[in-house]
Amino acid sequence: MMDIVSNMLMKLVRRLDPEDAHRLALDALMLGLGGGNGSGRDDPALSVRAMGLRFPNPIGIAAGFDKNAQVIRPLARIGFGFVEAGTVTPLPQEGNPRPRLFRLTEDRAIINRMGFNNQGIDRFAVRMARLHKLPAKGNGAGARVPVGANLGINKNGADPERDYPRLVGRVKHYADYIVLNLSSPNTPGLRDLQQADRLQAILQAIGEAHPDRPPLLVKLAPDLARDDIGPVIEAVIAGGAQGVTVTNTTISRPDGLRSPHAGETGGLSGRPLRPLAETVLRDVAQIAAGRLTLVACGGIETGADIVDRVRAGADLVQLYSAFAYEGPGIVRRLKRETVRALNAEGFETLADAKGTA
Repeated sequence: MMDIVSNMLMKLVRRLDPEDAHRLALDALMLGLGGGNGSGRDDPALSVRAMGLRFPNPIGIAAGFDKNAQVIRPLARIGFGFVEAGTVTPLPQEGNPRPRLFRLTEDRAIINRMGFNNQGIDRFAVRMARLHKLPAKGNGAGARVPVGANLGINKNGADPERDYPRLVGRVKHYADYIVLNLSSPNTPGLRDLQQADRLQAILQAIGEAHPDRPPLLVKLAPDLARDDIGPVIEAVIAGGAQGVTVTNTTISRPDGLRSPHAGETGGLSGRPLRPLAETVLRDVAQIAAGRLTLVACGGIETGADIVDRVRAGADLVQLYSAFAYEGPGIVRRLKRETVRALNAEGFETLADAKGTA
């Protein structure tokens, strides 16, 4: 019954302004209208161990969907293998003026220039703490799956070496892992923090303030120059981080976009990002050489896409645009397709496929 309601809601959502649709989707999830996993326990072939955590399947929801940690448990019930909340900043902020979110339906893509709109770390941390204190049902924040906190800085008055350690301190007791968002194109100057020296200074500040923190990852832009990827990865490792997310949205515009919104300013995600995200993942995996956990994101729509990213070196994957277009049912579809894709390529488990490309 819940799946029928969920499908009806998706038909309504597609007719609304994208940002209004996002708000409605969050409200529906908070009311328990997102449906459930239905099929029960995940196929053991999809299980992943990374960063000292167990993931029942490799499919996570990317940061940006649940900015304020409001629907972590409903997203886990849909069947995601992990849930990443945020991006959250030290102080609440409204973000950029509307319109700031655009569907490129013809391209199965999204452009956003949201600008880290969120309610701030205080409310975020309260929600994480509340979930953490609920009756135990598994790892992280009282959910059945690992939960990550994605952290960013405010547009005005930011001091990254001060702000990121403070943010880590607010969530480290409630999150299973933490991600530093240094790659959104919608906060002026943020991507400059990916430069190796700045990145290492931020990681050093976090390490000195919080030697007991959970695993730490850095989210990278797909627009890094190829020659810069090596120094960035070495800075991540030297700074004591455990992984990277590859990739955030792109400011580039691939040839062939058909939507009238293709010229909008902001970060592009979805199907057109796939080739670039795959290329960067392969470069990162070659340089990291097994020293980091890799989370692949960008244009993932099928089980074959997931197996391809795992074969290229990813441990885990994340969805955003495909979930926005298809709704909760995509998670079950992807898990079925991933098992079939593994079998078709002669692998019994994701672990067998890891890095075989």
